[in-house]
Order: sequence, then structure tokens, then C-alpha cells
Amino acid sequence: MFNTDLWNEIFQSINKNKLRSILSGFTILFAILIFTLLSGISNGLQNTFSGFFSDDASNTIFLRSGRTSKPYKGNQTGKRINFSNEDYEYVKHKYDDKIQFITARVYKNFTGSYKGKKNDYNIRAVHPDHQYLENTKVVYGRYLNNNDIDKKLKYVVIGRLVVEDLFGNKNPIGKQITLQGISFQVIGTFEDDGGDNEERLIYMPVTTAQSIFSNKEYIKEIRIAYSPKMNYAQTLAFSKKLTEDFKERFSVAPNDQRAIRTVNFAERRRDINQMTFVIGLMVIFIGFGSLIAGIVGISNIMVYIVKERTKELGIRKVLGAKPGSIVMIILLESIVITSIAGYVGMLIGIGTLSLIGDSLEDYFITDPSVSSNLVVSAMIILIIAGCFAGYLPAKRAARIKPIVALRND
Repeated sequence: MFNTDLWNEIFQSINKNKLRSILSGFTILFAILIFTLLSGISNGLQNTFSGFFSDDASNTIFLRSGRTSKPYKGNQTGKRINFSNEDYEYVKHKYDDKIQFITARVYKNFTGSYKGKKNDYNIRAVHPDHQYLENTKVVYGRYLNNNDIDKKLKYVVIGRLVVEDLFGNKNPIGKQITLQGISFQVIGTFEDDGGDNEERLIYMPVTTAQSIFSNKEYIKEIRIAYSPKMNYAQTLAFSKKLTEDFKERFSVAPNDQRAIRTVNFAERRRDINQMTFVIGLMVIFIGFGSLIAGIVGISNIMVYIVKERTKELGIRKVLGAKPGSIVMIILLESIVITSIAGYVGMLIGIGTLSLIGDSLEDYFITDPSVSSNLVVSAMIILIIAGCFAGYLPAKRAARIKPIVALRND
């Protein structure tokens, strides 16, 4: 197999029959290229869906207030439902055995400034547990604690991009920034896997925001991390029970879907997993369809090659070539063409994904990379298919009597 003369003969045959070799290789190249692109796009979609949960605890439930869409028990359509600290305490104590972490949220948008530098920032007023619900990574200093909540301290924890905007390379810990004309002390900085939007945030104690900027009891939403010991059915039952309790608590119609809303990450994750599974099946179906097309193409070409070389094979037999060596030459030629074309197709596919990867984010495709092992496996499948495709006609041709082969047109 490692005979130098044999390999020289194979490459001479490929070089002599350029068109035939190019057509054979193009079939393989195109099949691997399509397979690589589809696999990369599938991975990109899965990365996007997975990214929806990258910066939040996976066992999260949101409890949000809205407006009534139906009249019920004296409440008119369009009435605003407002949560308060009392509702937060109600959930915290009533469902203590089911809750791992809990926080309220109040949202604001203010201009923050420090020594002439300023920018607009989203403010989230929260409880200390919010750090774990949001998977916030404290880089310097510390996060909010219960003492900050109890004493309504004017403390803030600022994101990485807020630090860059206002402080540059300076350490912001202990410095005072101004929000709405009021000074707040920076006690910590953080990073977040959620990206730039999440790192351009400012966190402060919820009680501080309530006492300075809004109604002293108002909260926008309650966010819960349920116990990780709960299974999927239990989490659905828990979120359903929360919704029913709050609808009853605020005299909201049971079939009103707007006034009280719960978002269960477990349910969303299930839906997304189902979606990615379906997308994966579709990509596998189309991808393997392209491989099958490649297999059919290389098979037809191999049959043609063997038929075209029947007279040549007859001459080889006259000169003393053994049937096994004739079959080996054809198979090795097939393997060489398939391997080179498949490798080139893989490189083009990976290069294309790398080149256009960033532009695909607008289509919810993030980092559309592909495993080289997967593509190599597809190439091996095509090589094996090419061998099988060439083996049978080559074996038949090797058995033809020389006189018959020489007469073949």
C-alpha cells in the first residue's frame, strides 16, 4: 500500500484525467460544504437559545404585575396592579420551603455622573439574593447585603461598562457617583455573562430606591429561584399556584392573562429544548440528505470511471497485474480524491462560518462553529461509500478476461 510506484501511478492517473477528477471531487466538496454550513448554523441557533439563560439562574420564576383585561369583583378593565413590599414578604414567608432565593425589583433610568463624565444608565433596585438569581460576578468590593436594605443606605454596585464610562482605569470603590442629583457610594463592581446591556447597569438597595425615587412600598416584580430539589412538574405547579394566589389577592379574574403574569424558566427551557431538538433533526435530515447526494454522486462517477478504464484494466491483466492490485488502484484513487475534496470542503465551510459568523447574530445565530470531528466523520462516511461504490464494479472489471476488456468500447 505504501509502494512509491503505486502512489505515483495514482497521482498520474488523477492528473491525466483532470476533468473526471474535478467532477468527482466537486461532488464530495459540495456535500461536505453543505453539511458543515448546516451543522454550524444549527449550533449557532442552539447557542442563541442557550444564551437566553446564560446570565440568569435556570430555576427562576418571574412574578410580574400588569393591567386588568377583564372587570372582576369591582376592578374595572385597565386597572393597574401594583405589587408592594407586603406582597414580597407574603411570597417569601408563605413559600419559604420552596424558595432558594428571592428578590424584588424596581426599575429606574437615570443619568449617572462622576467628575464631569456622565451617561444614562438603567437602575435596578433589588435585594441581596438578586446576585444569585442574575449570576452576577462581583469583581471588586462587594454586593448589596441585608444591612444595606435595612438601613436604606445610598450604596451602588456598578457594571464593568459603567466603570469604563465614568472612571476609566481608576478604582471606583469608595468613590461617589451622582444619580438624579443625589450622591451614592460605589461599594462594588461586577461582570455579567449577559453581555454589554447587563454590564451597563447599576444596582442599589430596593428600600433606598423606594424611599428616594418612588412610592415607599412599590415594587415592579418579584423574582424567585425555586428549590433545585423540585422536579419539572412541581415547578409548574408552584408557578401556577403563585399565579392563582396573586389573582385572588388582587381580585383579578382567573382567566385574565394580563394583570398577573408568571414566567417559569423551566417551561421556557423545555420549549426551547424542544425547538432546538426539532431544528437539530431538520439539520440532520438535510445534512445527511446532502451526504446521500454525495454518496450517490461518487457512486455513479466510480461506476463510470471503472467502465471507462475497462480497456486499461485489460492491458494491465495482459501485463501480469493481479485482480487485487487493479481493485486497489481504483479504490485508492477514490480515497485520495474523496479525502482531498472533503478536506477542502470542510475548510471552505469553516472559513465561511468564521467570516460571516458575526453578521448572522441578526438572525439569532450566535457563534456558528462546527466540530471538526463531526465533519471528519462525514468525510469518512463518504470515503467508505466511495470504496463500496468503486469496489463492486472494479471487482467485476478485474474478473473480465483480457481479450474481452481489450474489445470493450
